[in-house]
Amino acid sequence: MIVKMTGRGTVTIPKELRSRAPDTDLFEVVLRDDGVYELRPQVTVDASQAWFWTERWQRMEREADDDFAAGRFETFDDVESFLAALDAHAAAADAAKGSADAR
Repeated sequence: MIVKMTGRGTVTIPKELRSRAPDTDLFEVVLRDDGVYELRPQVTVDASQAWFWTERWQRMEREADDDFAAGRFETFDDVESFLAALDAHAAAADAAKGSADAR
């Protein structure tokens, strides 16, 4: 397909392509070194939720999903048993840190 860019920079994306594209109205436009224009669909995110979509947070989400899938999790019957396990975990971490600092 051939499309024309107007003097004002407007390009009409053909209907056949729009029907297969994600339902968005924002695109990042990139001019690659080889002269090809790329349109990359962008999703708007509420500013208060932007932290969730950072690469770091998404990496941690994938790690949590992997841990869950591998069975590396615990369940608790009540808050007290959860807090006791959390305290034990923190104490073990502190002890490990203390022995590492002593080296």
